[in-house]
Amino acid sequence: MASEDITKLAESLAKTKVGGRQLSFKGQSLKLNTAEDAEEVIKQIEEFDGLEALRLEGNTVGVEAAKVIAKALEKKSELKRCHWSDMFTGRLRSEIPPALISLGDALITAGAQLVELDLSDNAFGPDGVRGFEALLKSPACYTLQELKLNNCGMGIGGGKILAAALKECHRKSSAQGKPLALKIFVAGRNRLENDGATALAEAFGIIGTLEEVHMPQNGINHPGITALAQAFAINPLLKVINLNDNTFTEKGAVAMAETLKALRQIEVINFGDCLVRSKGAVAIAEAVKEGLHKLKELNLSFCEIKRDAALTVAEAIEDKSELEKLDLNGNCLGEEGCEQLQEILEGFNMAAILGSLSDDEGEEEEEEEEEEEEEEEEEEEDEEEEEEQQQQQSKERGQGEKESMTPKKILDSQDSTPVPSPPVDVATFLAFPSPEKLLRLGPKCSVLIAQQTDASDVEKVVTALLRISSVFKDEAPVKTAVHETTDALMKKAFSSATFNSDAFITSLLIHMGLLKSEEKIKAVPSLYGILMTLNHMVQQDYFPKSLAPVLSAFVTKPNRALDSCSFARHMLLQTLHQL
Repeated sequence: MASEDITKLAESLAKTKVGGRQLSFKGQSLKLNTAEDAEEVIKQIEEFDGLEALRLEGNTVGVEAAKVIAKALEKKSELKRCHWSDMFTGRLRSEIPPALISLGDALITAGAQLVELDLSDNAFGPDGVRGFEALLKSPACYTLQELKLNNCGMGIGGGKILAAALKECHRKSSAQGKPLALKIFVAGRNRLENDGATALAEAFGIIGTLEEVHMPQNGINHPGITALAQAFAINPLLKVINLNDNTFTEKGAVAMAETLKALRQIEVINFGDCLVRSKGAVAIAEAVKEGLHKLKELNLSFCEIKRDAALTVAEAIEDKSELEKLDLNGNCLGEEGCEQLQEILEGFNMAAILGSLSDDEGEEEEEEEEEEEEEEEEEEEDEEEEEEQQQQQSKERGQGEKESMTPKKILDSQDSTPVPSPPVDVATFLAFPSPEKLLRLGPKCSVLIAQQTDASDVEKVVTALLRISSVFKDEAPVKTAVHETTDALMKKAFSSATFNSDAFITSLLIHMGLLKSEEKIKAVPSLYGILMTLNHMVQQDYFPKSLAPVLSAFVTKPNRALDSCSFARHMLLQTLHQL
């Protein structure tokens, strides 16, 4: 290490905070690559008697540095709290698991009994969960009360690994007479989806001691929400449920409402941007009215709730003396509905708790048509679930076949399925995209979509690309199909003499909500799929390298939509930087 680097590190370490048996290197931007880089940090750790909390947030720790820090931690048996969020900035994903394994093994060797483990904002993906799996199953975590894994990109696979580790921890700790009593679980922005959420719900049901669950922005639909609701019902100490920005629909909302009736300690309900819709809101209002006397906050914003249902929610809180905030912004009340809502709350002397209604969508006129569309959407969801179950059953009947399912194999496997799935064409997929429909288009899906898309029309190409990328999953068959279809479409477009690349990137950024337009264009609801697809696209020969700086500039800029997909954003920026 150069002398000027050592000086800089020493100055930074001078800011190290020591207090309450806590050693903090938080936010010092230390770049610890080698054992030498970490010498001063190790010295501080070794000299700290009775260390109970170690903060490493806001630094970057490499594999070699992690090993020597771990060695220092092997003697810290009193360590209880590991604040290790955002400590792998700029690291390759392959570096993170071995670093976590070293640190975890050290805690096990030390005989530590952790109370809090925070690994949020580390973008380690499913493989990263393997890095602390052994730690979670060990005696070091039998005493764990708070587990925070926000914004780690775990995906479905990581969620399942995590759930299995928690169940194993509970089983082993119970055998010792002191069952795992987890109180706080945080795993927002992880793309857990239904399967990941369902696996975790099973673990929650076994644990039974949860007080706070935060799982916003995970792409969970009503099957996963229903599984969580059933698990929450057997966690009677729950105070906070934050499932913001998932997709309940009426089925999920009704299931969650039934659970709320059984819970007596609830203080915060955050179902904002969860599409509970009117019937779901009425069911939740009924649960609130029947009990929940400790409720302090109710968020049902941006849920497509109409006027009458919103007023029912308002009427339900009449005797909730602890309530501090009611958020019904972004729904469909209309001007008159907003006034009626305020009048009801004024009548209860509770007008001050109502949040802003500035983003109200206005009262819907064609209510019957909308309800029919909602029913059709739910029927389509049910059909897709049945298709997934049939595929799973067919896979299980295949006597343990473990190889990855390609689109061709899935199509071929339908020959032996008793009930054949309905045929899918390109138009149907592009109108109502889903992973299952893309796979059912067969091995020629990429060719078919490229052939039927006018490559000279920038808007049509952008629309097709967004529809394809919207079904992206980390699972091999879907990921492969999305990549192959994207390649066929974009190779055709960029090779066309009439295709305007600059117009393409401008339109794409507008549809992603990263660039403003004079026309009112609704941005895609989630950027995860398109960011992961772009991460693949920019590495291909057909992608004009002149567009990379433009894309990088807009993806780098602060944006709320990008914040919810920071793992995918990090992956794309890392790839663009390497071009």
